[in-house]
Amino acid sequence: MDSCLNVQDGAPAVRGLRRLLFQVVPAVALICASLLLARALYAQESVRLAVTDIVGLEELHAEYGAFQKVLGAASGLDIKFFPVSNRTAAVEALKSRKIDLVLTGPAEYIIFRARTNAYPIIGFSRPDYFAALVTMADSGITGVKDLKRKKVAFGDVGSTSKHLAPMQLLKDDGLDPLKDIQAQHVATNVGWEALKRGDVAAFGMTYSNFLVLRDKEKPLEPAAFRVISRGPDLPNDPLLAGAHVDKKIVETVRQAFLNRSQELIKAILIGKDTQKYKGMKFLTRIEDRDYDYIRAMYSTIGHTQYAQFVGGN
Repeated sequence: MDSCLNVQDGAPAVRGLRRLLFQVVPAVALICASLLLARALYAQESVRLAVTDIVGLEELHAEYGAFQKVLGAASGLDIKFFPVSNRTAAVEALKSRKIDLVLTGPAEYIIFRARTNAYPIIGFSRPDYFAALVTMADSGITGVKDLKRKKVAFGDVGSTSKHLAPMQLLKDDGLDPLKDIQAQHVATNVGWEALKRGDVAAFGMTYSNFLVLRDKEKPLEPAAFRVISRGPDLPNDPLLAGAHVDKKIVETVRQAFLNRSQELIKAILIGKDTQKYKGMKFLTRIEDRDYDYIRAMYSTIGHTQYAQFVGGN
């Protein structure tokens, strides 16, 4: 263009060309700027996803790789995995905007909400996801109050359905779980064997886990066990969005779950750890207040600030 402008200014054709160029160049510049903006917006549509109970990129791909691909295709977004070493690392990554979406548990959500202002956009509903207090039918224990001053087993410290919810069942039936019982935290299979031997009076556990273990028992029959307390269905595992994520992207993700629900469910069930979601449903109407029951559980065990995860990172 510079060589054209250096032609003698006096020629009528050249003057006309110059007028045309000065009219066209701003328009071209505007088009270029628009293309650059579009490219920038497209780059923002790369969405980084973390899952708090999966450690390492390889395991993330093994458990959620098919789900990642279907969600990307359904939303038109570039879904990228962001592995985290633990829950605290996920919180810090969300605070620093290194990740955009996090799949986590109900108890973990309370901490995420308090420390990052993240909010739930999709609920991963699970059948039989509630807590139970289980005893042996011939133990003579028929109600929660019979557990006073006795040993009660629970699962991992901080687990929604294996620790916090069973503790709340005790509280709801008039016992102080911090004073009135002897709590023991053990692995599920250890607690189950301890219950059968009579080493503990009851076992607080996820109801679906109880059904699986009970049905495997031989020669014991299902009637050998007694459920003395069942809780309400627990809030769903939430897919959280960071407060920094563009609302249009959030709505795009929500619509993908709404429109391609069955494909996403099929994809998520390919993993091994994800079998806990068998029979699930995605819930697109989910709010912070749905998790107030979890907040009550934290209060029951003496954690009212929601500043850190119970049981470590």
